[in-house]
Amino acid sequence: MRYAVSHRTHYAYGSPVDVGLHMLRLTPLDVAGQRIERQQLSIDPRPDQFVAFIDHFGNAVHYASVETIHEQFSVTLDAVVEVARSVPEDEGSAWEEVRDAMHSDGFPDAAAIAEFVFPSPLAALDDGATRYAAVSFPEKRPLRAALADLTRRIHRDFAYTPNVTTVSTSVAEIAASRCGVCQDFSHLMIAGLRGLGLPARYVSGYIVTEPPEGSAARQGGDASHAWVSVWCGEALGWIEFDPTNDLVVRDEHVVVAYGRDFSDVAPLRGVILGGGSHLLTVGVTVTAFDRD
Repeated sequence: MRYAVSHRTHYAYGSPVDVGLHMLRLTPLDVAGQRIERQQLSIDPRPDQFVAFIDHFGNAVHYASVETIHEQFSVTLDAVVEVARSVPEDEGSAWEEVRDAMHSDGFPDAAAIAEFVFPSPLAALDDGATRYAAVSFPEKRPLRAALADLTRRIHRDFAYTPNVTTVSTSVAEIAASRCGVCQDFSHLMIAGLRGLGLPARYVSGYIVTEPPEGSAARQGGDASHAWVSVWCGEALGWIEFDPTNDLVVRDEHVVVAYGRDFSDVAPLRGVILGGGSHLLTVGVTVTAFDRD
């Protein structure tokens, strides 16, 4: 599947900004099952400094410094991405085997995988989240089946409700309120899995705006989307799950960045000198060129 991706972020400031320093994680990744045909970042005002680099997690990052007085700041991504992601159908080994493997360094990239077992700033370990996840993980259940069940339960039990949470809403608060958005459901699932000793990472990206014919409307398609990637053992590798939409991630998602939680992959963050209050508008569209 080929997608045209457009992501526009616009800040209108209440007073002039003298200097703006911005870190962007907006450009899709060239990873297994995903190929970038072309992409362009357009920034207004034009930055005085613009530097690209790769971060610890392998994400493409752009640093933009605007050092002239300005009253607005806009970033637009336009990209064409081909997605052909294959997902193993094997149910995998018992989930305890993957948990126990985290105590060994006898497989490739062990350290890079095991780092996702530990708590992180926005996905702290939480007893409530661990107990909730544990229901899907009875003794010796195949990991793939357990993950699909947990994904389904979050979709069923938690209401997609914009504007009731913030970036700083804790996992405990999400577990108690049972509402939020894709970021919250991903943090909850990650925290629950890590509480069981399983490696899980946060995925930032986009989901197709219009789903395949006959499919339910997708939640989270009007802005950056979030879902979860779980290490399922050497045979299966990383498999991604979207608890917001109850999906095993295949060809409807475009990956932008991986991290421990949202704090590692924020699409745009930075500091400004001046500006006062500001109005933020964000618009995302992901449109298929063709469908099989």
